[in-house]
Amino acid sequence: MGKTDDSTSLKSTPLIEAERQVESFRQVREAHRMELVEDYVELISDLLADGGEARQVDIATRLGVAQPTVAKMLRRLARDGWVVQRPYRGVFLTPEGEALAHASRQRHQTVERFLLALGVDPDTARRDAEGIEHHVSEQTLALFDAFVRKAEGG
Repeated sequence: MGKTDDSTSLKSTPLIEAERQVESFRQVREAHRMELVEDYVELISDLLADGGEARQVDIATRLGVAQPTVAKMLRRLARDGWVVQRPYRGVFLTPEGEALAHASRQRHQTVERFLLALGVDPDTARRDAEGIEHHVSEQTLALFDAFVRKAEGG
């Protein structure tokens, strides 16, 4: 049997229409823009649920960033209506922020359960879900959920 050259056995796919490609890149840019917002509001929600407060220092520690980075982001989140900062009391989510945190948490859990159903180890599934959750479409997410329900016998 002869050896095949991998570089010639892979066929390149033709370019898609420019408008479709633009929409794909636009969707990715929007996902990147919202990724940090979602991570912050989800973490703030978790901190509030766990200890009743979300302090800048705790957010910085959990995200592995400097406090000035958190302060800048919190100002942006407050400006955009996701959080309210109260002097000496920390950060609180607005109803819109809480709804966003809930939706982000649901997406994360669905993606993580899907990866676990595929046989990915729990630590890797948790880490991978953290990135995938921000970029998955509602259609794909619904299919992930249906797959997991079927795999779990439900």
